[in-house]
Amino acid sequence: MNLLLEALLPEGILYYFELTDASQTEAEISIYLEEKNIAPAEHQHKKLHAKDFLPPVAVQDFPIRRKKVTLFVKRRRWEVVGTNEIVTRDWEIVKKGTRMTMEFAAFLKGLLR
Repeated sequence: MNLLLEALLPEGILYYFELTDASQTEAEISIYLEEKNIAPAEHQHKKLHAKDFLPPVAVQDFPIRRKKVTLFVKRRRWEVVGTNEIVTRDWEIVKKGTRMTMEFAAFLKGLLR
């Protein structure tokens, strides 16, 4: 199943996001993704507690079998224990790393708009 998901979703997305649901109508496929509880590298020196998620963002992806594809992406928020500071993953830092393709970086750039 992961091989099929990797072929359909933006490359590298399953490293950071988990598929939570999917549905389809005659005209559209909806895929729901939640960011995994992997602490952002730039905050790993802090004690973090997974807090909740930001509101989902709808992102259009390439059509599949003439059906519109929408990814509903929920990004995670963490709370720094003791300070109550809220942090999120800095996707600008992540895209400079080696685990992300240009396609995935462009996809994430769309989330930040």
